[in-house]
Amino acid sequence: MLVFTTGGAFAISAFSARQAVAIPSFFGHQKTFDIQGHRGGRGETVESTLASFAWGLINGVKTLELDNGITKDGAVIVWHDESIDGTKCMDTEPVTADDPDFPYVAKYIANLTLAQIKTLDCGSQRLNDFPEQLAYPGLKLSTLQELFAFVECVDSDRRIMFNIESKVDADFPNLTRTVEDFVELQYAAFQSSSYLHQITYQSFDWRTLIAMKSKDSTVPTAALISSGTSVGAANGTSNWLAGLRLDAFEGTAGVQIARAASAIDADILSPSGVSDSTPVVDPTMEGFIYFTTEDMISEAHKLGMEVKPWTINRMNIAQQLLDWGVDGIITDYPHAMKRLLQQRRYTVEDGFSEHQVMKCFRQHAQYIK
Repeated sequence: MLVFTTGGAFAISAFSARQAVAIPSFFGHQKTFDIQGHRGGRGETVESTLASFAWGLINGVKTLELDNGITKDGAVIVWHDESIDGTKCMDTEPVTADDPDFPYVAKYIANLTLAQIKTLDCGSQRLNDFPEQLAYPGLKLSTLQELFAFVECVDSDRRIMFNIESKVDADFPNLTRTVEDFVELQYAAFQSSSYLHQITYQSFDWRTLIAMKSKDSTVPTAALISSGTSVGAANGTSNWLAGLRLDAFEGTAGVQIARAASAIDADILSPSGVSDSTPVVDPTMEGFIYFTTEDMISEAHKLGMEVKPWTINRMNIAQQLLDWGVDGIITDYPHAMKRLLQQRRYTVEDGFSEHQVMKCFRQHAQYIK
């Protein structure tokens, strides 16, 4: 397991991870399958906006997957990127006529205030890789509290789950706020909502998962990992795994990853579905490389963890992962993924009434005037 050293670093004690356990009853079709709308549903609606989360609710996600950045003045913003991407957002006008930070596009979230970010139009531009996105011209980004308020309007029974990521940059820590800032400010937002016990906290930077468990051990954590974060340069120690080296654990690469995630008491292992080094995009093509593997899933289940890979958009990949026994899928296309799961006789969420969702959306969405 992972322990704090006297110097405040992390170290591995003799590997005990969690003792192998019988796979709980929720590993199976009898529980509603966890379809997670990646950034709400990036393939279908402009990402990380209230509109994308609205359509995720309509299309039957069980979990809204999203990311948080922390602004210069400490606001928890719903946004994936460390900076403002000009292919997603457009400047409109500065907060003040002489604002030296303007234009805000291409600036880092950590260097902008909430007021500055609220001047951005993040609903007008479709991404070239996602030409089917619905656009919502003039739509502003939301704080986490604003997203919670919108979902509470729709979800009177409080059945929706959240999977919320801390966008900490472990390789270049000066580009984002600190681990401590993320944990403190995100947890305060969690507490202020009615969804505290329906939130999973996810991160590639495993230090934030350890810190969140230390703050509140009841918050489920999901260990994100890819081939790019699993090892450091020249096969050195990765900056992303809280000081752990995968080769300190026995077994295949997949087994090592599961055991490392268990060592930080993660409840969920959330690996990339596909290796960063795969030369082709689909398993029907020669040379395709999975990152999530059957032995990784099996070992995680033995250690009491669920496995929910990302970002799964190809049905051939999804089918294989389902055959291997994953417990959830994070996808840019929740509507299409739902159809596949229904065809395979999985139990899935019905989705909320479009009328009710859009009524709440109109009440909560903020547009550039």
